[in-house]
Amino acid sequence: MRGLATIITFLFVGILTAFYIGFGLPDSSRIVAVDEELVGLNEKYTLKFSHVVAKNTPKGHAAAYFAELVKEKTDGWVEIQLFPNGVLYDAQEEFEALKKGDVHIIAPAFSEVTIHDRKWTALDLPYLFDNEIMVEQAFEGRIGELLLESFAKKGFMGIAFWDNGFKQLTNNVKPIIYPEDITGLSFRVMPSEALFKTYRILGARAVTYPFNDVYNVLRDGIVDGQENTLSNIYSKGFYQQQRYMTISNHNYLGYVVLVEPEFWSTLPERHQSSIQEAMDEVTMWLRKHAMELNNDMLQRISSTGITEIHEQSEEEKDQWRKVLKPLYDEYETIIGKELMDELKRLQIDKEL
Repeated sequence: MRGLATIITFLFVGILTAFYIGFGLPDSSRIVAVDEELVGLNEKYTLKFSHVVAKNTPKGHAAAYFAELVKEKTDGWVEIQLFPNGVLYDAQEEFEALKKGDVHIIAPAFSEVTIHDRKWTALDLPYLFDNEIMVEQAFEGRIGELLLESFAKKGFMGIAFWDNGFKQLTNNVKPIIYPEDITGLSFRVMPSEALFKTYRILGARAVTYPFNDVYNVLRDGIVDGQENTLSNIYSKGFYQQQRYMTISNHNYLGYVVLVEPEFWSTLPERHQSSIQEAMDEVTMWLRKHAMELNNDMLQRISSTGITEIHEQSEEEKDQWRKVLKPLYDEYETIIGKELMDELKRLQIDKEL
């Protein structure tokens, strides 16, 4: 009997051991190894990307290309849903929507950012950049770093600067060649204090309307003119309501691509890397594409014969710079010494 009991006990212990090894027992002290890089990789993420311009613009093309690249680089685990033409929110509503998580990516124009961070007024100073080379040097250098660092304090994370192009003047009253030609006219501008003051110095009146209302206010004669890039002027049909255009390149219209930091931190690191990699590729591609598209739009506008086009000479630009120089002095304190010094250095370097 003792032998039988020993055998039964041995078998019972063996069964318990096998069960424990195969299924385990609850144990709060048990340590489980987790590969953090794999967390969330079996979950699909859908990110809403809201913007206010048309699909056939530099930003519209870039957003579409970005969505394609993200899908490719994440093997379909991250989908970028695009909402162009302000179908979800207008330019200012997007900031709050991003904060609330109602959208996940926005790409506001620099002027729209100035309402939330006055340091960004630096990019609305007239005739700041002479060409796309200076723009690239600014965004990829210390100027870009300072701007993103400043806006991060407001709770926004910038992951890229996107190009559109230089802004041109259009109006329905008369040709604008010299600064005095603009006196007494009214223009739609984006909601930037510096832009309002630019027109005030010139003796003109600046007003702001949502981007998707611009065509109507031009058509109805509520304002005489507006300022925008050639791609926007063509894609939105502004030129159809404007008899005169001045190729002035007086301001640069670009965008900062923003995400909300807390939401970004919830994405698996591999997805973050893939999204940023896609963003970097699109940003490089967009620099060349924006220039080509704007040149094409100029040719299209010119070929219609609707709008009389004047291109400013360097001598004419110098006259505008002289009149508008007080704006630089006024905003130096607001922009801050470090950022203003970098802008001045950029201006000096171009002359060397």
